[in-house]
Amino acid sequence: MPDVSSLRAALLDWYDAHARSLPWRAPPGSGTRTDPYRVWLSEVMLQQTTVPHAAPYFERFTTRWPTVRDLAAVEDSELMAAWAGLGYYARARNLLACARAVARDHGGVFPDSEAALLALPGVGAYTAAAVATIAFDQPANVVDGNVERVMSRLFAVETPLPAARPELKRLAALFVSDERPGDWPQALMDLGSGVCRPKSPSCELCPLAFGCEGLKAGEPARYPLKVKKAERPHRLGHAFVLRDGEGRIGLVRRPDKGLLGGMVGLPTSDWSATPDFMAPVDADWVEVGAVEHVFTHFSLTLTVHVGAGDGDDFLWTEAEDALASLPTVFRKALERGLAA
Repeated sequence: MPDVSSLRAALLDWYDAHARSLPWRAPPGSGTRTDPYRVWLSEVMLQQTTVPHAAPYFERFTTRWPTVRDLAAVEDSELMAAWAGLGYYARARNLLACARAVARDHGGVFPDSEAALLALPGVGAYTAAAVATIAFDQPANVVDGNVERVMSRLFAVETPLPAARPELKRLAALFVSDERPGDWPQALMDLGSGVCRPKSPSCELCPLAFGCEGLKAGEPARYPLKVKKAERPHRLGHAFVLRDGEGRIGLVRRPDKGLLGGMVGLPTSDWSATPDFMAPVDADWVEVGAVEHVFTHFSLTLTVHVGAGDGDDFLWTEAEDALASLPTVFRKALERGLAA
């Protein structure tokens, strides 16, 4: 087994020299604690997207709502509009529920223990551990996809994902220590992001190469092993770009539960193999093409139709405002409709 203490020291030395500068992060070894609100917000945003995509959202959120109390006071619809483009909209609802719980039950101050953080609505094991260690400098085992990849290569773990997760978490726990606990998970994440990449890892730059069992075996990129995923199903649907006499767009609010729950969107048909047309109003609908979008569990082709009409059942919105606030799939459809 690789020597844990030597590996840990080598990675922290590397992190001191190569840490990424991120808006939610304190410099390595500075001893400065990061605002737990900023740590929590960044971790929620980064769960399903990349740093370059999340960073502008983080800057806008923290400028607009600089404290958790500010975020807790926002209207649901305003928060959902600001989240548009980050995807996985259940996270936005959980974000608001957590902010309100912190403001209501904890006086606007995040609790400083992993167990108390885990009790907050919408906070899972990963986020609780990340906030506890990064914001409060407490030892915690923070395991994301980057950490899983590093551990699987360091120890040449032959069990494929997802079955390997308990073993990878156990191996990651070997490195948890009272020494610089907040810097350690961030060092691992930076290593996984920039050096120990999913494809074409830069082993020649890796500070852990001297102890990597995957590298010794000659096939580090082979790890982590994965079970072949089932083919993603494909669905079809119709999206309707309805404009009134003033050129505004007729939007609707989707049901709270389900895909894109609580979000504002274009009227659509069902999304299935054989969707019904289901136009929102009688109009001379004109088909103007289709857009493609990929969700986690299925891909979608939306045929876009444009028409003119009115009605009290719509949220009439200026086109520019609609483009700025709609989830990506609806923004694509609206762009197609406006270009026709």
